[in-house]
Amino acid sequence: MTGKDKDYQSPTRQALFRLALSLCAARILLDLSANTALQSPVFALLSILLLYPVIGYFTLGTSLSFALRQRLALILRPSDGLFVGSLAAVVSFDSIVTLGLGLILCTAIMGSQNRYFIWALLGVAVGISLTVALRIGTVVPSSNVQLMILIVAAVVCLLQINIFRRRLQVVNGLHDALVLENGWLTLRNFRLFGSLSPPLRNAVLSGKKLSVGSQQKPLTIFFSDMKRFTQLSEELDSAQLTKVMNSYFNTMSAIVSRYGGTIDKMMGDGLMVFFGDPGSHGIRIDAINCVSMAIAMKRAMINLQKRWRAEGIQAAPTLRIGINSGVCEVGNFGNENRLDYTLLGRSVNLASRLETAAQSDEILISSDTYQLIKDAVYCVSKGPLLIKGLAEPVNVYLVVDLHRSIEADQLHQLKHATR
Repeated sequence: MTGKDKDYQSPTRQALFRLALSLCAARILLDLSANTALQSPVFALLSILLLYPVIGYFTLGTSLSFALRQRLALILRPSDGLFVGSLAAVVSFDSIVTLGLGLILCTAIMGSQNRYFIWALLGVAVGISLTVALRIGTVVPSSNVQLMILIVAAVVCLLQINIFRRRLQVVNGLHDALVLENGWLTLRNFRLFGSLSPPLRNAVLSGKKLSVGSQQKPLTIFFSDMKRFTQLSEELDSAQLTKVMNSYFNTMSAIVSRYGGTIDKMMGDGLMVFFGDPGSHGIRIDAINCVSMAIAMKRAMINLQKRWRAEGIQAAPTLRIGINSGVCEVGNFGNENRLDYTLLGRSVNLASRLETAAQSDEILISSDTYQLIKDAVYCVSKGPLLIKGLAEPVNVYLVVDLHRSIEADQLHQLKHATR
């Protein structure tokens, strides 16, 4: 329903209400003519009354502009009130007739603007005043007149109720359509937001303006990929490869979420995750969570390999992981048309190089990460390694397992074996 519907009702609907008023007025005037000597003027007035709704319909139903038709409707409202006021005065304000006429007038202006109601009340007051001043005469309405006016009023009320019911159906239909559309938009936004990093997603939801910018933060960075993935992609068709990769990323993404990491990228078979942004539990706890996540991924990969072998994939790929902790430049990089929330810096490069240097099922960490997690995770030193892309050798550690997951005698044997 638009604002125009509230300001201006259809000409047909207005004509029906005016026809009801004209019929009531005609019946009352017939009674009045039977009791007075004013038959000729009354019959002339009857003709005008019967023509009134027709004139109003064609006046408002023409091809005039909406603004002009609205003004004409505003002018005709006092005439409706004039009818009601005059008829009420003629019947000496008989309660039944006055009630019926009032119901017809109220239903006629129901849903319109307040100014229409005020103009109609003004017309009622003028009608009463003119009737009393001109001493047209009064009549005591018979029971037939009362019954007829009540029936007309009931019909008009039922008509208005039906109109409101149909409007309600339209409004409910629009509401249901709006709910469905909002649900579809929410689902689409949810899927769209799933492809954004949490900081970008939170910024969009909060209405903040996104701009290029970054800041330095201490983070723990994780890289992983699947060894023998190239061989696997050559052996499987696209449908089988897609199924394998979906099961892999679904499993790993669930583990990332469980440990509170932020997925930065999924690149082919590779995965980049970082801890410490947008939220941080402290650099030590972030590093422990990251390494714990890597251990959980390694165990999950064993289960995935069993599933893939059961599906006929004999050369199941293995997982290799590299982790480093350090200060990174983190923020929005790109331009106003495309932003990417990601990390830059030497610490990121070292984590990537450690992942490349790792063998199948190995988790390699830097000495910076080891210093943060050594009280919680048992690691074995691999000594200084010359990492591709770096000029100086780097002290590297191989992650074995969490201390709490290793039994005391087994831990003692591991320590003794590494001496």
